[in-house]
Amino acid sequence: MTANSARLDHVVLWVRDPGAAARFYEENLGLEPLRVTEFTEGKASFPSVRLNEETILDLAPLELAPGMDVVPEGAGSAGHPVNHVCLALPAVRFDRLRARLQEQGVPVSDVSYDAFGARGRARRSFYFRDPDGNVFEARHYD
Repeated sequence: MTANSARLDHVVLWVRDPGAAARFYEENLGLEPLRVTEFTEGKASFPSVRLNEETILDLAPLELAPGMDVVPEGAGSAGHPVNHVCLALPAVRFDRLRARLQEQGVPVSDVSYDAFGARGRARRSFYFRDPDGNVFEARHYD
């Protein structure tokens, strides 16, 4: 990729408890928590977790939703859920994530095969929810 190509910077997820959400993503997905201390101290509006060197997930408390009606003619749309977010992982991390979620009692879907995505056909994928009901798909291409 070049510096001029479009990339996903962040996804905002609405959560009830940002600290608990950050722990979920750190403990189950191995994502690096960002600004949790600052959020706890009231110095940041929300914490985040780092997906990779270019992409983060913002864990926004539901109380912020009324102030996020920024789209023209979109009053009331802040806090509207996304259908799902898909995470592409190497096969080993895919297997570890599925096992870790099952060990923690997090319901996971059956594995599906050959689903189309950004890199073509994914060999395997499955779905799960975070504690706030946000739906994620995990997949691998290799």
